[in-house]
Amino acid sequence: MTLDKTVEISSPAAELAELLGSVVVTDVDRMLAYRRDQSLLTPDGEPIAVVRARGIDDVVATLRFAHAHGIAVVTRGAGTGLAGGANALDGCIVLSLDRMDTIIEIDDEARTATVEPGVINGDLAAAVAERGLWYVPDPGSRTISSIGGNLATNAGGTCCAKYGVTADHVARIKAVLADGRVIHTGANTRKNVAGLNLTQLLVGSEGTLAVIVEATMRLRTQPSAASTVVASFPKTPQAIAAVLAIRQVADPCLLELMDRTTIAAVNEMTRMGLDDSAGALLLIQCDGGDSAAEAARCADACTAAGATEVYDTADPAEGEEFMQARRVALTALERQGSTLLDDLAVPVPQLPRMLAAIEEIAASHDVLIGTFGHAADGNLHPTIVFDAADAAATERARAAFDDLVAACLALGGSITGEHGVGILKKPYMESMVGTTERELMAGIKRAFDPTGILNPGRGF
Repeated sequence: MTLDKTVEISSPAAELAELLGSVVVTDVDRMLAYRRDQSLLTPDGEPIAVVRARGIDDVVATLRFAHAHGIAVVTRGAGTGLAGGANALDGCIVLSLDRMDTIIEIDDEARTATVEPGVINGDLAAAVAERGLWYVPDPGSRTISSIGGNLATNAGGTCCAKYGVTADHVARIKAVLADGRVIHTGANTRKNVAGLNLTQLLVGSEGTLAVIVEATMRLRTQPSAASTVVASFPKTPQAIAAVLAIRQVADPCLLELMDRTTIAAVNEMTRMGLDDSAGALLLIQCDGGDSAAEAARCADACTAAGATEVYDTADPAEGEEFMQARRVALTALERQGSTLLDDLAVPVPQLPRMLAAIEEIAASHDVLIGTFGHAADGNLHPTIVFDAADAAATERARAAFDDLVAACLALGGSITGEHGVGILKKPYMESMVGTTERELMAGIKRAFDPTGILNPGRGF
């Protein structure tokens, strides 16, 4: 008698689908949309499955399964990242939190909002604005980026210099560790020094320490007024001179820079009629009861620094129209070709040298670079425009990118101000933080994720 030794061997993806049901996607074509973020020159792999979690139970089950099987997990929000931090790895599970998009509670008295990670930044801002409150962090992607993703990269925005980045507005976090245990960090109180600050470790950790499933974010009351100043300068150094002067006489909530290349791209796309002859444009906004007087001081500083045109308005609608020019800067440059967006931060007094270096690098590598960014805190976004279908052009873009980062480090800057390290910036981490410091980061990673399954090889 011959025994039938045939056994049915199920794959981990099939087991996961049996465990979680319809939230698991294994179809190759459907998984394509979850394989990478918006960074252009970063690699992505083939996941075995995508889990579109509906709630914390799905997250816990996914992580317990992955931990038991030794499978890497890449957590994904809205996919708007620019450093490849949410790109799939070969054989991983992509854990998508986009369906966890409930605003759980808005507490008017405590001035907090408790949300799931998939809530879109702009949706939260709109919801609290209806109650006279203000969610401050405003990355350029706020209409499409999620709170979970903002927390993962410690996203910034135009108001950072005065009001801080995402980390400055988070009170509490609920997260799931790699083995499925649920932790709570922080407190609803304004002051809390009980133990190590685990909340601030999770913010900016890019999914390498835990999966954030809920966050309580701090809110402010809406500013009583806002005044806007727009100033055109023949050359970029004059605009930076104005920035330095403004910092001595005012505390604007927003101080944005656009260079000649960016101005031309925005004009071409929007027909807004910005000053085509300008070498640089400053967009300045002051808020609060003294906003008109502050704006006047900013305008005077621009004139003294050599501005050829200075315009100010206290009309909110008109001010918003001007701000739209800055918000579409990246979109306008993307219409010129493929883009490789950098995210560099230098001490504000070093801005003239950084901007000069950007011009030199563009010329030496024969690439077009449009620069815009947050002048008030030294965070620039030099954007390399090139033809990705041309291998030589792509190589020149990569070389220019390397030189931009090197120039930033030489000026005492940071390789990323708000977009995160991901894959794109990891080669520069040793130079940025140091060997011993990086070893400390690796030790923290091991404490949270001993088997190393959470977004391995990313961030640090």
